[in-house]
Amino acid sequence: MDEKIIVALYLYYKPLIMRKIYLLFSLLSLLLLPAQKQPDLYLYKTSEEKIKAWEAYCESLAESENYTLLIREAETGIHLSKEYPRYLSQFYFYKGYGYEYTNNQYRSAAANFEKSLKLAQQTHYLKQEALSLMRLNYMYYSLKEFKKGEDLINYVKKIVDTVRTRHSKAILLGSIGEYYLDRSEFENFINYKLKAIDYLLLDKNKNELNDNNIGVSYLQIADAYNDMKQYEKAIEYCNYATSYLKKSDGIAFLYNTFIEAYTRLGKIDLAKKYYTELYETARYNPMLFLNISYANRNMSEFYLDKNRLNLADDYADKALLFATKSNDEEILMEANTIKGKVLFQQGKYRQAITTLTKALNFAYVYDKRFYSEINKKLSESYAAQNQWKKAYEYYKAYSQTNDSLALESGKQSLANAEAQFQNKGKMQEIKSLVTENTIHELNIKNSEKQRIYLLSGLVAIGIIGGLLYYQSNNRKKINRKLMKLNAELDKANKTKMQFFGILNHDLRSPVISLINFLHLQKEAPEMMNNETKDRLELQTTKATEQLLNQMEDLLLWSKGQMDNFVPALKHYKVEDIFSEVKNEFVWVQNIDISFRNPQEMTIYTDKEYLKTIIRNLINNSIKVLQNKSGALIICRAWEENAESVIEISDNGGGANLDKFRALYDDRESVGLRTGLGLHVIRDLCKSIHCNIDVKSDLLIGETYIILRSKKV
Repeated sequence: MDEKIIVALYLYYKPLIMRKIYLLFSLLSLLLLPAQKQPDLYLYKTSEEKIKAWEAYCESLAESENYTLLIREAETGIHLSKEYPRYLSQFYFYKGYGYEYTNNQYRSAAANFEKSLKLAQQTHYLKQEALSLMRLNYMYYSLKEFKKGEDLINYVKKIVDTVRTRHSKAILLGSIGEYYLDRSEFENFINYKLKAIDYLLLDKNKNELNDNNIGVSYLQIADAYNDMKQYEKAIEYCNYATSYLKKSDGIAFLYNTFIEAYTRLGKIDLAKKYYTELYETARYNPMLFLNISYANRNMSEFYLDKNRLNLADDYADKALLFATKSNDEEILMEANTIKGKVLFQQGKYRQAITTLTKALNFAYVYDKRFYSEINKKLSESYAAQNQWKKAYEYYKAYSQTNDSLALESGKQSLANAEAQFQNKGKMQEIKSLVTENTIHELNIKNSEKQRIYLLSGLVAIGIIGGLLYYQSNNRKKINRKLMKLNAELDKANKTKMQFFGILNHDLRSPVISLINFLHLQKEAPEMMNNETKDRLELQTTKATEQLLNQMEDLLLWSKGQMDNFVPALKHYKVEDIFSEVKNEFVWVQNIDISFRNPQEMTIYTDKEYLKTIIRNLINNSIKVLQNKSGALIICRAWEENAESVIEISDNGGGANLDKFRALYDDRESVGLRTGLGLHVIRDLCKSIHCNIDVKSDLLIGETYIILRSKKV
């Protein structure tokens, strides 16, 4: 039988909860080839060649999970192959496949699979007929048309003995096992699944797909043991699966199984470990939201058993959230069940009834155990409200379902014993076969060693030549980089020399002029008459003004280097900052400077940056208040709307807001006569993530500068 048929059979028969998990995982593991580009049909001569190329293209789209594009391109294939019913059957299959995995459009998918099946049967195209049957059976299962699913498994049982390859037989046996797992027939499931693992282990064609299938099979057995409440056995089979599962999606499913087992065993620390790792693996993958929902449900169950209702409710809400996002009916049913149980335990009986009723709609179809449990909780909820008739109805449904489950549980111990027996016997058989295979492989390897040595020598020569060429290119690149860096260094040195030249030439003269005048005035005042004194004072004033302007230019030039400074942000007490700033203004007379911090606030900032900003804003206010009576400066701090606020206000008569434009406009130039320079204050504020605002009232003569920082 064609390998493609076997893979489809395997992919179809996934158990209901594991069906949607492991089916996805197996599909992802098949993506071994990159997506093919759309073929140019003009390059092909005959219609059949064009159709074959288009069929290969659609196959690559399916493998790369580009399902939306697959629907459109399959429609093109349908038009191309109107006269070729076999190919037409394939393209209808691809179109249905695209619908199946595009938001679970099962109705549209089923319609196309049915057309594919009909054409395959008319042309006796057995391979495509089997593929269409597999996908249709999954569609019928999802659409609750179970009779057709039973017909298919009977077909698989008929052909399994005719399959020769070990890998194919393993997949078919696994598919039959999963069919029984859907129906909670654990004995049959474990029997078939262990046989499937035996064949996979004996398969000589070891590859990633084979390993993934082994890992998935072990993981399914682990989940079955969780269902049977044999949690130590579940952990044992999880450990078997660990070394075979390499992809992130498979690992996510593994973590989920560990979480369920450890929560049931009460080992919450280990459960939390895998819960955290699961979130890191699956939280950004929408296709794995059902895993996150399932994990949260298990955590909620644990805390509900411990009567820690707040934690149980929190995890139940998360389970419900991700179940809704997953668009999976069974996962949503399970999430509603745990949420209803938490609401019942909280005494919210009406809400519990509403939530549990939602879960009950799908419970019997998906899991009889959940159906039984939900009926029991509904009975208890109605009883708590003294609605005895309703309570009796649900208790009766619970009792009947529970009796049927009890019959099945009697077989579980047999399944476990048989599984252990088969494992021991089969593993011994596997060891013998592996030994024979090893001897055979050694003989083959010895005959190939000489050829390998020759090829290795040629490869080594090629590698050495490649390395020499690579090193030569690297040296050239490094030399070019060094030349560029040297040029930049020369430019930086020239800039530095220019800067020191400015300091030496432009600032030295006015400073010397000022010093000479002061010495002359102090040591020989009698040598100057009034006219000379006025003239020298005028010269000194002009020189000082020139010095101020030159310092302003230097400050503006150096401001451009501020991007290289990195503030050290920490939490500081505002009282300490105010105290240090206050000490710097003890020389001020005739102006009342007040610092107010009624809330004893802390602020997340760079202390030196903030001190510089406050100090220079106060300096600006002092200059405005010179020679004014009743002068007052207030620096206040408080918290407001999750922000730390510092306000510097003065009664200097107010000012036009245009004078403060430099606080907002990078292009505005402000002189040093207004303090350190509003442009510098602006950049310092940006560096510490501080917003600055100005309010000025000319009528009452007050100005407010407000600094705002987000609390951290």
